[in-house]
Amino acid sequence: MTTTEQQFDAIIKTCRDIFVKKLSDYGSSWRILRPASVTDQIFIKANRIRSLETKKEAMVDEGTRGEWIAIVNYGIIGLIQLELGYADQPDLSPEEALKLYDKLIQQAKTLMMAKNHDYGEAWRLMRVSSYTDIILQKLNRTKQIESNNGETLISEGIDANYSDMVNYAIFALIKIDFEGEN
Repeated sequence: MTTTEQQFDAIIKTCRDIFVKKLSDYGSSWRILRPASVTDQIFIKANRIRSLETKKEAMVDEGTRGEWIAIVNYGIIGLIQLELGYADQPDLSPEEALKLYDKLIQQAKTLMMAKNHDYGEAWRLMRVSSYTDIILQKLNRTKQIESNNGETLISEGIDANYSDMVNYAIFALIKIDFEGEN
């Protein structure tokens, strides 16, 4: 059996490969998105997943796997936007965008490994639908923090919520790809 770290790395490779292809197709057009718009993009993806989980049928012949990958990639885009601020025009070369992607996905992985150690891989006992609900909860938290101009009294900020969303989406992809769970 592969380890969590190996599975995590395999999922990251898949997500990164799609990010690279979209970067080739669209450039860094996402650089114009303000963080609240990135949050809404993640919301659209998570809401579709929940809708499909609830309805048990899709009118568009696309499963949830692509939506989970999009949550990972939009989460990293959100972290990039928080780090750099948004731009009026696409302003990152593919090389610069990938350097930032790699740095921030590595930070998310480091966070996951630390939490995974402390929680004893509890995520493996959870259902994929719980990841959906947790991500939607984190999106609501993020929207509230955005409404508060990024200020919190005691809670972690938007960046921590984006990182957690990335990690929960990767957990879902591990369950889908390695355990055959939907």
